[in-house]
Amino acid sequence: MGNLSSVRKAFEDIGAEVIVASHPEAIYNANRIVLPGVGAFGEGMTRLKDAGWTEVLQEVIIQQRKPLLGICLGMQMLATEGYEGGLTRGLNFVPGKVLRIDKLGCSLRIPHVGWNEVRYRIQDALFNGIPDDSDFYFVHSFGFVPEFNNHLLATVPYGYEIPAVIRNNNVFGCQFHPEKSSKAGRQLLRNFMRYIPSSLC
Repeated sequence: MGNLSSVRKAFEDIGAEVIVASHPEAIYNANRIVLPGVGAFGEGMTRLKDAGWTEVLQEVIIQQRKPLLGICLGMQMLATEGYEGGLTRGLNFVPGKVLRIDKLGCSLRIPHVGWNEVRYRIQDALFNGIPDDSDFYFVHSFGFVPEFNNHLLATVPYGYEIPAVIRNNNVFGCQFHPEKSSKAGRQLLRNFMRYIPSSLC
C-alpha cells in the first residue's frame, strides 16, 4: 500500500534519520510521522485498523502532538470518511471527506497523472522557499474535501481546483508525491522536518 522506498530515500537525501516502522509501538520513539500510501481508501484504513495503527496514531498525533505528514492516500486517510469502495471511516485528523474527483467537478481524464502547478491559498511554513505555482507530481483519482476552509492550504488546477495541501495544527497532508517532485518536493520535506509544534518548543 505504500511507496516506502522512494519516501525513505527522499528523507535520507535531506539528512533525516529514517525508521520504517513495522509495528505501531515503533512510532512512540519517532519525532515525527510520515504516512505514505498508494491504493484504495477502504483497503488502506482496513490495514491500519487490523494492525493496530489507528489507536497509536490517535495517541501520538492528538495527545502528544507529534507532526504528521500524509502523502497521497496517506493524506486522504486523514479525513473523516472516504467513498472509495464504499463509505469508510478515516482517521479524522482533518475533518472532511474524500470523493472521486469527477464528483468534485473535474471533467478531465481520470486518474490525474503528471506534473501540475500548486497554487497557494494560505501562506504556510510548509511552503518556505517554494515559489507559488511550483510543479509537483500527482497520481490520484480521488480528492480530499476539507470541512473547514482554513484547513485548505493549496489547490491544483485540473478541470477544477482540487485540494492539494491540507493542514490542521500539527497534521499536514499533500495529494502530490513530494518524494517524486524534484527540488520543490525536497524543499517541502525539509520544511516539514523543521516544523516544531508550539506545545513541544
